[in-house]
Amino acid sequence: MTEPVSRPQELADLSKRPQQVSAMFDGVAERYDVTNDVLSAGQDRLWRRAVVRAVDARPGERVLDLAAGTGTSSEPFADRGVHVVPCDFSLGMVRTGKRRRPDLPFVAGDATRLPFADGVFDAVTISFGLRNVVDVDRALREMARVTRPGGRLVVCEFSTPPNRLVRGAYGAYLRRGLPRVARLVSSHDGAYGYLAESIGAWPAQPELARRVAAAGWERVAWRDLSAGVVALHRGVRAAN
Repeated sequence: MTEPVSRPQELADLSKRPQQVSAMFDGVAERYDVTNDVLSAGQDRLWRRAVVRAVDARPGERVLDLAAGTGTSSEPFADRGVHVVPCDFSLGMVRTGKRRRPDLPFVAGDATRLPFADGVFDAVTISFGLRNVVDVDRALREMARVTRPGGRLVVCEFSTPPNRLVRGAYGAYLRRGLPRVARLVSSHDGAYGYLAESIGAWPAQPELARRVAAAGWERVAWRDLSAGVVALHRGVRAAN
């Protein structure tokens, strides 16, 4: 993201304009990790650990970390001896990530047209990025293409709390609390208005699971985190 988008709701309806989304993330790259930590009350750290456990990558395996941002989500894999490739659509995020962790092989790439050969990764993961992709189904198929048969997919994304009371409280936070906090900690609070809108437009867990399966993934399942505020979807690459 470079400049904050003036009317984030135009993006959040899932008919996104890729250049606007990329520009928006360019604009928040420098303070992205700090802002996320504050807005999630530290829950983002727990979600990252859950992703690492779900991917279950062994030393020497190759993992593609899509929507990697500044590389915070990639670091736990690298620290375990995994060959992780952080990939992000935002050049601002990639530049910031390279400054933070020059040892990580950052790649700028579009999830709908991944710049990798077929079947080269043992696992692909994407955290809080699938919601921002212009064509979710095509991106899921691309993830399957670059993953070897039997390889794993882990998608961590904001979701729909199944409990009505939790869902109501969460919705109130997105509409009122999150924008106020974002204005205090982020220089581009318009981007976080987009965040709230895009979460509201995102499909619930069963629908996303159906779309993952339709893209060529088998044994699809999900697990709710933080009372369903976030869900962890998993799948295994079907044999050709």
